[in-house]
Amino acid sequence: MRATLIAAVLLAGCGRDQPAATPQVDVDTPPATAAGWDLQSSGEGAALVVASGGATAIRLFCPAGERKLVVNVPNFRPIGSEERLSFGSGGEAEALVADSRGDSQRGGVTGEGPLPADLVALLSGPVSASYGAQVSGPHDAPPTESVKAFATACSDGRSSEGDEPAAPPATSASASPCLTQDGTAVPANAIRAMGTEPFWGARVEGRCVTYSHPEDQGGTRVWTKFSGTTGNGSWSGSLNGQPFVMTTRPQPGCSDGMSDKRYPTAVSLSVGGEQRSGCAEPA
Repeated sequence: MRATLIAAVLLAGCGRDQPAATPQVDVDTPPATAAGWDLQSSGEGAALVVASGGATAIRLFCPAGERKLVVNVPNFRPIGSEERLSFGSGGEAEALVADSRGDSQRGGVTGEGPLPADLVALLSGPVSASYGAQVSGPHDAPPTESVKAFATACSDGRSSEGDEPAAPPATSASASPCLTQDGTAVPANAIRAMGTEPFWGARVEGRCVTYSHPEDQGGTRVWTKFSGTTGNGSWSGSLNGQPFVMTTRPQPGCSDGMSDKRYPTAVSLSVGGEQRSGCAEPA
């Protein structure tokens, strides 16, 4: 799922993604210079690494033959409820699936996902990474030639030492972090929910819920833990530092309280310390 950069981090996502509940924490020393970027390759794959304060700040790696991107930030601290790590530059960011337990092998936190089609654009300016409220960067843009060489090695699916090309890239459905949870696929859960008194709405994709109300008509994406089924399920996360829990249950004839329309599913919502109810239908 593509997220765009906002605020000083430039990585929290185009006004739709959930804003950090706590102040952003810069976990790095001052930005590295472009000369701090190092392009590396071996039989295992290609890596583009930037150092900050004499230590690795961000490590990007493409395993040979997998058409996959791995981004590791050694200074990030694992957050048990956070499964998204974003990185990018300029006006674009890529959201990767992170292991909330941390990376015992590399240290810090690592995000993984299918190789972005616009990898060069993502690395064309000062590069930042974010995970929850933690931020690394912005680091000065990598040298253009290093970016091109890294992108070529990644897209070829092989290292500079000649590994065989990888299989075709993953489908767009499998590429969405909203459709992955704890390393496994989750149902698309494509539903639209709404309620009144007060008015609210929600659009669901997998484990992501975009919650809207009159003061936020564009909606804010909430990254949740999903369980159950689309029609009898639970989405649990947090919004602005408070619990966000939405549940569905079968209820043919559910009324939104405003029209004669009837819906197949009833919805209960706990948000901002308030309990709300509504109905849902397939999106």
